[in-house]
Amino acid sequence: MPNVYENFSVSEPQLLATGQVPVDMKGKWATEHFKTQAPVTLELACGRGEYTVALAKRFPERSFIGVDVKGARVWKGAKQALEGQLDNAAFLRTKIECIGEFFEEGEVDEIWITHPDPFPRYGQRNRRLTAPVFLDRYRKLLKKGGLVHLKTDNTGIFLYTLEVIASEDQCEMIAISDNVDVRNLDVEELSIPTFYERLHRKQGSLIKYVRFTLH
Repeated sequence: MPNVYENFSVSEPQLLATGQVPVDMKGKWATEHFKTQAPVTLELACGRGEYTVALAKRFPERSFIGVDVKGARVWKGAKQALEGQLDNAAFLRTKIECIGEFFEEGEVDEIWITHPDPFPRYGQRNRRLTAPVFLDRYRKLLKKGGLVHLKTDNTGIFLYTLEVIASEDQCEMIAISDNVDVRNLDVEELSIPTFYERLHRKQGSLIKYVRFTLH
């Protein structure tokens, strides 16, 4: 698919485009793929890509890249984007641990983390996408003042993220909501539900949100 880029090896950070052609997109996403200077937003662990696609529809003046390691998931979102003629939506199949290999410093304007795996066991905490080890990676990709958004139904990762932000000197909290239905902070993106969000809402879960910057 022309809107999908893939990497198959952590030890060999080669990016492949349509037809398995090797490409170098680092520092070139806006100019070579999107053909625009519009702000670039990443959605990490994008799953089926419905949030990336919905964001692209809602904000045609911005560019969005969904990132996930599962090819079957990425395929669904990429197919929807092509069918909807959304030139501002692309997908990157890779492990999030490797994203620094594919983006230049300051190339990304915003990062969205929507309903990530909470990895509830204490021994798994470094696998959470708001763990300090991941924030260090995001810090290199983001422009100065770039935002990180977490949207989740899971209380554990919500509270964990607040603890991490409070303990990090280079983090600045911007906004918090423990129930976006009551306090949505006038963030238009929060009105877009994901597949998992719909499931969790049916089970009575509250949707939580955190917005912060990395310095």
